[in-house]
Amino acid sequence: MPRCLSVLAFALAACAAAVFPLSSPAAGQKKKAAEWKAPELPGGKAVVTDASDAFLKVPDGVKLAEGVTVAKVAPTIDFAYFPGQTYAGNPWSTWGESTFANGKYYASLGDHKAPVGTAFVYEYDPAAKAFRQLIDLQKLLALPEGHYAPGKIHTTLTLGKDGALYFGTHRGSTRVTTDQYHYKGDWIVRVDAKTGKAEVVAHAPVPKHCIPTGILDPERLIFYGGTAPGEGKDEGDSVHFFAYDVQKKKVLCDVPDGPPRAMIFAKSTGRVYYVQASGKSLMRYDPAKPDAPEKIPGEIGIRAASEETKDGTVYTVSTGQKGIPELFAFDTKTEKVTPLGPAAVGVVGYITALKIDPTGRYLYYVPGSHGGSEKDGSPVVQYDTKTKTRKVIAFLNPYYKDTHGVSPAGTYSYALSPDGADLYVTWNAKRADAKAWDTVVLSVVHIPAAERRTE
Repeated sequence: MPRCLSVLAFALAACAAAVFPLSSPAAGQKKKAAEWKAPELPGGKAVVTDASDAFLKVPDGVKLAEGVTVAKVAPTIDFAYFPGQTYAGNPWSTWGESTFANGKYYASLGDHKAPVGTAFVYEYDPAAKAFRQLIDLQKLLALPEGHYAPGKIHTTLTLGKDGALYFGTHRGSTRVTTDQYHYKGDWIVRVDAKTGKAEVVAHAPVPKHCIPTGILDPERLIFYGGTAPGEGKDEGDSVHFFAYDVQKKKVLCDVPDGPPRAMIFAKSTGRVYYVQASGKSLMRYDPAKPDAPEKIPGEIGIRAASEETKDGTVYTVSTGQKGIPELFAFDTKTEKVTPLGPAAVGVVGYITALKIDPTGRYLYYVPGSHGGSEKDGSPVVQYDTKTKTRKVIAFLNPYYKDTHGVSPAGTYSYALSPDGADLYVTWNAKRADAKAWDTVVLSVVHIPAAERRTE
């Protein structure tokens, strides 16, 4: 039964005065930690800026899909390692969508440790080319030793009208969200983007559930989430959809068979749309009618969704994990779905974020979110919504592997500057001596004006 317009009676977990240590690693983890070297750029530089026609060269062995082109003017790219990666993660990784606001880029990363991990939110100032840590989850929660602490932020970072960034937390392992580690559920957290003051908004808005999916309505200050139950039982009706009023600290709605990984948010109406985890129906939640989501006609893939354009269009992409990812256009006024065709540019498909420029003309994305992006040369893709064509703006691999010893291997996290000129990408990256990705890097792709004309 839906649980709507109710207030949960779950109290915050008791806090301890001191920050507890990370969980004791197994023998293999101890060896990994002993061999760990904090990432750094050649010469110890904090940020490097690269300009090269090599960004436009199709890497050896990469075959582009029919109709895919490559930009004619190479971008300039700023490149840096995120701070805080001072010990071996399991692995260091980024999982949640980032945002650009007030001239700054905000992104999250975590150590993926379990049962006791931590995650960070960083601000990057492109003018100063400098990072500022806004939050360390482990320090904020300050839980007793041995209690579960999340190692990931898997939701979108959203800046509310109150000046705070909001997000939900997620497990580092499916095996630790249990009573053994005092698991009650995950957290909704906010941090003031200016002062860095952080606080817990809610603990366990859906009891015993993690929050891998989430986005804030910045005007109405409602946090929308899709959950995953403890112990890894993510299938079907066990995934919930919930709406939470972050001002009143009140659950507005909680129903089963929610969105497993992404939702459409229509800023113009405040409505939220999602495909049920069971795959049965396309659902609409209207905050003006908060009793429960309702089924609407249409079929659409929603592994990622863009922001709403000025004309009321949201672009989405299907998962692509077991096939070819497809792009769709969703009209928030008529609720009509229009298929647009394939999104992949090579052999890799999985896409977990979409960013639309302010004109509504160009959509940006990176295939290969969960690793493997380098198989296609770690491409940054521009989709022209007018001509319905795909163009690679830059191949980041093998350039960064050859010049800086690190390969961008996939991403869940990027954001566009308000003018559409700069794409900020937080990458899961693999250093030369690593078997899989082991570190998190930032690239700021300065898109040439010639490659984003609107005439």
